[in-house]
Amino acid sequence: MTVDRVRKQVRVSHRGAATRSALLGAAAQVFRTVGFARAGVSEVVSLAGASVGSLYHHFSGKADLYLALYEEFQQRQQERTHRAVSEARASGETDPTRLMYTAARAYLDGCIEERDTTVLFFSGDGPPGFDSQLRDRLREWTDRNVALFRKADEPVDEALLLVVSGSMLVAVGEVVRRDDAAARDLADGITELLSRLQPRTRAE
Repeated sequence: MTVDRVRKQVRVSHRGAATRSALLGAAAQVFRTVGFARAGVSEVVSLAGASVGSLYHHFSGKADLYLALYEEFQQRQQERTHRAVSEARASGETDPTRLMYTAARAYLDGCIEERDTTVLFFSGDGPPGFDSQLRDRLREWTDRNVALFRKADEPVDEALLLVVSGSMLVAVGEVVRRDDAAARDLADGITELLSRLQPRTRAE
């Protein structure tokens, strides 16, 4: 392969990435403004300064745009909680209850910081089946954090997992409906209560 051809492929790759990013940014703005159900592909394309063909090159439609935005949001949330727990451990924290508190609080703080984006996903206005996917993904996140309570060879307490994931789902919906000060006060109360939860003692 010639140097010129390699350079051309790099330019095309960069251009494609820029187009994809522009489409996602436009979709986020349109979804926040009119909601997912009322949003049209033409609005997204127009705002992004792209073509309909380029949208369908990167995404299968507006539902795919919505899901891609959610995956990016979830990745940022995972990074926030991982960073918060890592910093707590680096500071000498080993108590699993406090680490769970740290993870839950970091997740809620991320929801408050990205309030408009969070409302987009927790408003109930999404593609068919998204509510179920949202619950499943939050449960997966909770599963990883509930693992802080257990030893590597012990199973996760299913009841604890359900309580924590359900509580977090409700908590997110409530904190994003308040102003920052009230939202953070509520987040304090919720995560303080969650931090008291302990796994059940299993019979030998």
